[in-house]
Amino acid sequence: MSLTRRRFCCLAACAAIAGPRLAPAETHLRPVSSTGESVPPVGLGTWITFNVGNDEALRRHRLEVMRAFFDLGGGMIDSSPMYGSSEEVIGWCLERLGPQPELVSGTKVWTRGRERGIAQMKESARLWGVNIFDVMQVHNLVDWRTHLHTLFEWKADGRVRHVGITTSHGMRHAEMERIMTEEPVDFVQLTYNVLDREAERRLLPLAAERGIGVIVNRPFRRGSLFDRVADAPLPGFAGELDCRSWAEIFIKFIVSHPAVTCAIPATTRVDHLRENMRGGLDPMPDAALRQRIADHVASL
Repeated sequence: MSLTRRRFCCLAACAAIAGPRLAPAETHLRPVSSTGESVPPVGLGTWITFNVGNDEALRRHRLEVMRAFFDLGGGMIDSSPMYGSSEEVIGWCLERLGPQPELVSGTKVWTRGRERGIAQMKESARLWGVNIFDVMQVHNLVDWRTHLHTLFEWKADGRVRHVGITTSHGMRHAEMERIMTEEPVDFVQLTYNVLDREAERRLLPLAAERGIGVIVNRPFRRGSLFDRVADAPLPGFAGELDCRSWAEIFIKFIVSHPAVTCAIPATTRVDHLRENMRGGLDPMPDAALRQRIADHVASL
């Protein structure tokens, strides 16, 4: 999860693809306070997109998406037992790609009861083909007290590296805030994008205050943000950010927030993945430009 020589080379390749103005040193990396390790700002979500079952052609297609992700300096892949066959497909792809030292493996426990949770996490490890998950999260706070107790034990024993909790769609923020205040979690995962900004009120400032990493889901509102801007030209400030697409603007708005560690957009297309990854490259908007972006999109 650190900026190794291999990652530096990958980021250099990303910069070369993205254009001559960008360099790997300009990539927007964020450290995780609990370990000091750095995570690339753009990860890969797998909800729906990697739930392709045994379809060989679709699996091969997802393999190419994942290959491009790592080639462009990607790190975090996020999944869940809730996502159908996604974990199995991730493992299938990783097996064919071979060892990926820069992989930041993140999944979730999504059941009730200690023993069921343990069994589910072990099954996730088997499906992924990993021995230790970098990030294990309690999905949508389901039976969180039980699972956090297990996960803190596992972290102490070296069986997971980071412990997290998740929510989405702006739900259960008050409960998440309470957990962040009372429990030593390393990560929270929540919904945040240019229109869904509720997390700015309390959760993002609290994460910054307590040194908790933030993983952002639904960065494109499941694609509805693109519907909103479908007939709109790129605004003038796109040039200030070296953005060639709305996807890059949407990602830069998210990952430029000081509390955000990474965003996890999902995609089935390599060309879209390239756009997403460019969103993690400098230049980044400052607070004033972030507000201009939000106001502009809200006005469309």
